[in-house]
Amino acid sequence: MNGLDGKVAVVTGAGSGIGRATALRFAAEGASVVVADIAEDEGKETVELIEDDGGAATFVDVDVSDAESVQRMVDTAVETYGGLDFANNNAGILTGFAEVTDIEEENWDRLLDVNLKGVWACMKAELPVMEEGGGGAIVNTASEAGLVGMGGLSSYVASKHGVVGLTKSVALEYAGRGVRVNAVAPGPTETNIQANSRGGSADPSSMPFDTSAMVNVPMGRAAKPEEMAGAIAFLCSDDASYITGHTLPVDGGQAAD
Repeated sequence: MNGLDGKVAVVTGAGSGIGRATALRFAAEGASVVVADIAEDEGKETVELIEDDGGAATFVDVDVSDAESVQRMVDTAVETYGGLDFANNNAGILTGFAEVTDIEEENWDRLLDVNLKGVWACMKAELPVMEEGGGGAIVNTASEAGLVGMGGLSSYVASKHGVVGLTKSVALEYAGRGVRVNAVAPGPTETNIQANSRGGSADPSSMPFDTSAMVNVPMGRAAKPEEMAGAIAFLCSDDASYITGHTLPVDGGQAAD
């Protein structure tokens, strides 16, 4: 894809799902990738997949809710590859279905810390490096839950609406400074977060994808993580050079229904 070859990217939550697919896509397009995840084994596996395919990648253990941890991630990109051109701020969690009065404060705080504060912390660290390097592109992973309300998911919806609003505001701040900031809003996608949404402690990889999430998808199926990665790569590419402040639904037509 135009403009990705020879560049440097960071991807959070890159140990699985959309993050892994995006890291693999960036590498396939010729970018060097900092693979960031709090799950060390999964993140290192992503690096191995990239290297086995002839790409360049480095793993960094990152908790996106910790600003110092995030800064180390960006410093690693600069120290290892000489700069930073692209970022997919993708890491996110879903703590389970609950009505708003049943949400524990601890769960509310943890979800907002990862899903919203984490995106803010990533951009705070990434933007100065991109601006100093002459420009770049950031794609934040929001959700269809950032565009509509969903009963039983008020904390998740609040966090993803926050990501959409934050994306718009930062895009305006940096529109004249060489950095484009967009978001994707995935619909139902075959990732571990679907299993996590049930609030259990079981290994998500052992739990089948929840097909009930597809009931209102006009295309009648869930997305593959690779389809999200394609949209993210597009928004980072030169083909999207006049797009900023936009949240792109990638949802099989769900937002149009």
